[in-house]
Amino acid sequence: MTIQPYRAALETYIATHANPTHKFGHQPRLYALTQQIGRGRTYDDDVVFAAVWLHDLGVFIGHRPEDEAALKTWNHVTYIIEKAPAILTEAGFPSEKISAVLEVIRTHQPQDAPLTLEATIARDADILEQLGAIGITRTLAKLGSDTRFCTFTEALHALKKQLATLPDQLKLDTSRALAIPRFHIMQSFLDALESEAGTNLY
Repeated sequence: MTIQPYRAALETYIATHANPTHKFGHQPRLYALTQQIGRGRTYDDDVVFAAVWLHDLGVFIGHRPEDEAALKTWNHVTYIIEKAPAILTEAGFPSEKISAVLEVIRTHQPQDAPLTLEATIARDADILEQLGAIGITRTLAKLGSDTRFCTFTEALHALKKQLATLPDQLKLDTSRALAIPRFHIMQSFLDALESEAGTNLY
């Protein structure tokens, strides 16, 4: 299968801008999840690909505000929706599909209500990335570089919230099936963490 040049261009763009560098891994994992979720369904994979590679540009250092107060109110979705058309055009992405990409990005977060199958697939995949071992890893990696939490206890509360609220927000049956082992892995980790640390987690 021939890989469209704009796909390589978008991957290169994100690889160049990902900061911290570990954030780069989210995009290829997310796209792989969309392929699992979308298997057997008819949807525009170009739209999903572009959206999942670009959706988090606004959380990268160098794109988000440096000021802590500004960062607390920062809307990374608004940022990338403004930036994406020019990035996609520069990459040679089909112009007639750009609006569909923006729609996927606009509704990729758990609290959003996706209106297209492409958006639903991408949103479910993004939720799965917040569960399981990878969800734990991504959350703990934010310690010290994210205004939402600075201590292990705050990260623990975030993980508990993810586990309690995210699985029920998955839309597609395939996504729910993929979430089951991730749920159990995350629950086991949280149980072990509280057992080992007790009240001394900090």
